[in-house]
Amino acid sequence: MPVDKAGWYGVRCLFRWSQEVGRPYEESITVWRAASFDDAIAKAESEACERAALLGGEYLGLAQAYLIGDEPPGDGAEVFSLIRESAFEPDAYLTRFFDTGDERQGETASTDS
Repeated sequence: MPVDKAGWYGVRCLFRWSQEVGRPYEESITVWRAASFDDAIAKAESEACERAALLGGEYLGLAQAYLIGDEPPGDGAEVFSLIRESAFEPDAYLTRFFDTGDERQGETASTDS
């Protein structure tokens, strides 16, 4: 389990843009000053819901946080975005690309590949 501490966090959220041709998915990583992993995710999810509503998309409810440290670019700055065309429905898309069971997340006993 990650150790919570105040700092800058990058949070990745996933969207589906239903009003665009091909109904693409997007993963977006934004940067937040937060007291903990939970705080960073809450901030990112609030912004993700607003963004999805404004742009006619759907926030898929998946947020992942990474503690960056003390020197980030700034609060709310998007630092990564990937848009991918896919015929999968949301649950199948998340399972196929982000929740396959093979992800390396959290603490591990070994850093071996």
